[in-house]
Amino acid sequence: MSPDPAAVFTTERLTVRPWEPADRERAFDLYSRWEVARWLGSSPAVLDGLDAADARIARFRSFSADPRFGIWAVQRKDTGVVAGTVLLVPIADGDGEVEVGWHFHPDSWGRGFATEAARGAVSKGFAAGLREIHAVVRPGNEPSMAVCRRLGMTPQGRTSRWYGTELECFLLSRP
Repeated sequence: MSPDPAAVFTTERLTVRPWEPADRERAFDLYSRWEVARWLGSSPAVLDGLDAADARIARFRSFSADPRFGIWAVQRKDTGVVAGTVLLVPIADGDGEVEVGWHFHPDSWGRGFATEAARGAVSKGFAAGLREIHAVVRPGNEPSMAVCRRLGMTPQGRTSRWYGTELECFLLSRP
């Protein structure tokens, strides 16, 4: 199989690529679920329709002109299904800190896709010269904290520094 020309990066099982307008039904299915949305943003909310999914995809696609950063679709190589999202972005209201994050559909939980995609995003960031990458996780989101630990991130404790809410902070420094 030839490499996907739209890929930002690939892993053993995943192709990480820009979200596309054709992904709207899957984006809606992912972000309209409270079990996903409850962990996201300072005021968690589910998407309320396909127009909201279109707007989310447009925001993801226009996120950054800097090629080091983005909010990307994570597509399974075996099925072609978008399993979720991985992001590598400057933290809003930060001082240049960069975060890695992930949002996955419940049908893709427990398979290691978040860890695999995040590991690829971290590698991309370090290859582009980043020295440190953070992750911020809502307290109680044990699966995401486990991903942080599998990535080798060091817990930094709770902070209210970003996003206007208390979060668990993790840090990974470039080897």
